[in-house]
Amino acid sequence: MSCWMPRCPALSMCRGVAALPITCLERAKDLKTRLGILLHKPELGHKTGSSSKLQLGSRHRDSSQEVLEWRESFDQLLKSKSGVNAFHTFLKTEFSEENLDFWLACEDFKKTRSKTKLASKANRIFEEFVQSEAPREVNIDHETREITRKNLSGATSACFNEAQAKTRTLMEKDSYPRFLKSASYQDMSRQAASRGTSKRSHT
Repeated sequence: MSCWMPRCPALSMCRGVAALPITCLERAKDLKTRLGILLHKPELGHKTGSSSKLQLGSRHRDSSQEVLEWRESFDQLLKSKSGVNAFHTFLKTEFSEENLDFWLACEDFKKTRSKTKLASKANRIFEEFVQSEAPREVNIDHETREITRKNLSGATSACFNEAQAKTRTLMEKDSYPRFLKSASYQDMSRQAASRGTSKRSHT
């Protein structure tokens, strides 16, 4: 039906479109183009989705065993990157994450090879975690604190060994057992166990 005919519904539509600002028409064209691109690539979307699901599945299988290993020993927990992250999240709820942060800083410190960097890093770690009234002071005795202070005068990769060991023992005997009893870990271990059972039943 032509637009010139009187009282034609199409005439009203033509006039309505013509009255729209140019920017609106441009946006509509842009949207149409984008939709066209998406509609012409269904295979890509399907493959991406499938790939993501497979990767997620394999991660679940790997991590489920890992989660259950965390309760075997504190060492097993510290060897696992995801275990350290989960433990750190738990420590935050107890406002004691500085103990783990100090332990991790010491581990990183031991890998430092440059003597100049070793000295500057040692001072930074001491000021942040060890000295009295430090911003994130760890819970160590006065004697260990003083030994560590003296070690700074000739900083080596071993200068925090005693303080790190004390902090580790504290976490292992105090925070670690509470982490294993926490609702968050109990939930993770239940899910991991059920995934393990499901996997065995399908083999």
